[in-house]
Amino acid sequence: MEASTRIVCKFGGSSLASATQFRKVEAIVRADARRSIIVPSAPGKRDAKDAKITDLLYLCQHAASVDADFSATFAQIEERFLGIERELGLDASLAAELASLREGFARGISADHAASRGEYLSGRLLAALLGAEFVDPAECVVIGANGLVDPETWALLGARLADPARRCVVPGFYGRDAEGNIRTFSRGGSDVSGAVAARAAAAALYENWTDVPGLLMADPRIVPNPKPMDEVTYAEIRELSYMGASVLHEEAMAPVRDARIPVNIRNTNDPSAPGTRIVAELSPETIKNTQIAGVAGKASFAMITISKHLMNREVGFVYRLLGVLEHNGIAFEHCPSSIDSVSVIVDAQGMESRAQQVLAEIRRTLEPDALEYVPKVALVAVVGEGMSHAIGIAAKVFAALAAAEVNVRLINQGASELNIIVGVAPDDYPAAVRAIYGAFVP
Repeated sequence: MEASTRIVCKFGGSSLASATQFRKVEAIVRADARRSIIVPSAPGKRDAKDAKITDLLYLCQHAASVDADFSATFAQIEERFLGIERELGLDASLAAELASLREGFARGISADHAASRGEYLSGRLLAALLGAEFVDPAECVVIGANGLVDPETWALLGARLADPARRCVVPGFYGRDAEGNIRTFSRGGSDVSGAVAARAAAAALYENWTDVPGLLMADPRIVPNPKPMDEVTYAEIRELSYMGASVLHEEAMAPVRDARIPVNIRNTNDPSAPGTRIVAELSPETIKNTQIAGVAGKASFAMITISKHLMNREVGFVYRLLGVLEHNGIAFEHCPSSIDSVSVIVDAQGMESRAQQVLAEIRRTLEPDALEYVPKVALVAVVGEGMSHAIGIAAKVFAALAAAEVNVRLINQGASELNIIVGVAPDDYPAAVRAIYGAFVP
């Protein structure tokens, strides 16, 4: 088997919540011999009333750190792991591993070490079930002081995954720091680990298995049953994620994006579904058949609008405006402008306690003819690589908003023509998202 054909599979907590789910994972892996590197999460919730293993581990560590009794919580962890081991008919030596973990809590292991054991034990189970080699990230994944993967990892982990004939299980979420202490990734840890393994192994594909059919074109809390995206680019994902869409975290995609390795979001409970492919460049078929990737937004912005006659002739006007924001520790998100006015969109929460101070400083510094502050505004982004090649996208957006009787407060489009952003009143936000989505998706 050529290394370039290998697939890295990351399985989320819901995919490994029970023995039944472990069997589903086994069937998926065995269905394709190219799936030779497996990255498991800790077991998640079996139902709404259940607890995640990682949460229980944190509770045990905290209780032990203040000399409180953690035996009841630890018993839940034992029950989950030993129950899965028993139901699968395995002997993964988990009883001894759990006894060692109990001793570790008693002697004061760190929170990172404690939290990592969910993935570690899950990996031990999965390696036994698949007859695969267990690769401990504590030996070959280095996490820097900034919480990101250290470049040293590519050679260390790459060497452990070099043999394409071997199937390996590499637990997600953790590695080690420069001193050899176990360290966890800060956000989306198992997703990061899957992407790291894919890059280190120069994989052909990174499959991220979860409990959803793929990435959705709109928020399902607003749009009923939104369509999953078939194919989307890293750039589109970046835009949608920034505007609040629930997608892979930026840090989790960086290793595979940089190496141009495609990602496939798949559903463990429906493995025949194609899911969503995240790629560097859209296929010609996708460009031909898809005008937009999705619609996303947030109702958590504020807007400052400054009007001044002959503003365009004042050298440094916008520079001084942004200097006021910098002086007050406020970052701006967007800056749409016209010949005699300019607006800055900022985070509403950051402005709450400083609004009057900022506005007073703008008046002193810029002496505007008019100054308007809107404390709450929602932004809706229509995102798509194909928008720059299609005629009438903007017309379709604004016709839909007009039909829904949504008043547009601002319009902004990036130079890349990757998105169109409209600002609306927060009360109009759900109607705006539904209207735009409905205009593009039958």
